[in-house]
Amino acid sequence: MLGFIMLQAAAGAALGKIGAAFAAALAAFAAGFGIGKVGKAAVDNIARQPEAAANIRTTTIIVTGMIEGACLLAIITCLLAIVL
Repeated sequence: MLGFIMLQAAAGAALGKIGAAFAAALAAFAAGFGIGKVGKAAVDNIARQPEAAANIRTTTIIVTGMIEGACLLAIITCLLAIVL
């Protein structure tokens, strides 16, 4: 009986690590998708209003940095879940 419980606990831990790895990959994919959308919108807007290029570029850099920060936090959290 105790051996069966130990095997279930080990299987659950392995499944949790697989889930954390999947979540890290999903966070990286979502960040790439979000940065692509921001970049596309920035290029479209600069093409429409070239005189506002400096403001659009600044906003794009800030938003991209925020997306990267959120992605990095998610990946670090998932990696900590795998290790611990």
